Amino acid sequence: MFFEFGLKDIIDIFLVALMLYYIYRLMRDSRSLNVFIGIMVFIIVWLFVSQILEMRLLGSILDKLVSVGVIALIVIFQEDIRRFLYNLGAHQQVRRLVSLFSVFSRHTDVEGQRRQVKQIIMPVVMACMNMSRNKVGALIVFERSSPLDDIVTTGDLIDASINQRLIENIFFKNSPLHDGAMIISKMRIKAAGCILPVSHDLDIPKELGLRHRAAMGASQETDALIVVVSEETGAISIAHHGVFRLRLSAEELESVLTNELS
Repeated sequence: MFFEFGLKDIIDIFLVALMLYYIYRLMRDSRSLNVFIGIMVFIIVWLFVSQILEMRLLGSILDKLVSVGVIALIVIFQEDIRRFLYNLGAHQQVRRLVSLFSVFSRHTDVEGQRRQVKQIIMPVVMACMNMSRNKVGALIVFERSSPLDDIVTTGDLIDASINQRLIENIFFKNSPLHDGAMIISKMRIKAAGCILPVSHDLDIPKELGLRHRAAMGASQETDALIVVVSEETGAISIAHHGVFRLRLSAEELESVLTNELS
């Protein structure tokens, strides 16, 4: 039986190796590599004791630890698991497959939708340009398919129509809400002063501040589109799917928002 090795075994080994590789990448990016190594050592010891040495007492104890340990790992690494599953769902090939199934049910007037989106984003663009000239920091999040209810609850509910003056007043330096993020959902300003998850990626340029790290963190965990106005330089940037577009002009900002939100 030991020498019966076929195509199914090769596929089995390949899939296990692929799974371990992606788990390794997930742990490495979250700086939990030592935890991953510890888990692998524990699994090897468990298999060696229970399968090779067939120690019943020690093997049964390790079996119980494994069953409880899986639940403990889910609790400890729930944010990393959530991020991994989101990245899996947001993968380009998966999104193409979903769009293939939904293409037949779309009956949207594209031009009408673009006009509607422009009505929403123009006050945002004008507000960002004014805040950029005056070097007023801002963080504006456009909700898309991923709900942001957990982020909205960290701030103050507003539920107001999108207005340039309101946006500038919220991010005015003496405003109590200016340090947080504004959430725009369903063509309305839903909340302000919200707290975003901060990215700890080491490849983010050091000249970018905490607002940019918060924008990057939110863009990595959701499909939201985040506009950042730097308080130090006045530069306007956009974070989307874990990628920055830096130093945008008014025309570039309008174009990106229109294309991405239409």
